[in-house]
Amino acid sequence: VSKTAVKEVMDATFEVMAKAIKADKRFQMPGFGTFTVKTRKARTGRNPKTGETMKIKASKTVGFKPAPTLKDSL
Repeated sequence: VSKTAVKEVMDATFEVMAKAIKADKRFQMPGFGTFTVKTRKARTGRNPKTGETMKIKASKTVGFKPAPTLKDSL
């Protein structure tokens, strides 16, 4: 299989995953794992260069929990 064909399939897969995560707040692939939306609270951080404290806004991120079959294969 050519690299171009693989790239097209992977891009389509990631696009479907992103849409599912955005719509349903999760995407489950049996035998692989579950991707879910997680919310990070606002917090105070520190600039490593200057040591100055700064506020970090609340944000959303994607978490991943591997399926038991994937974990066992490691």
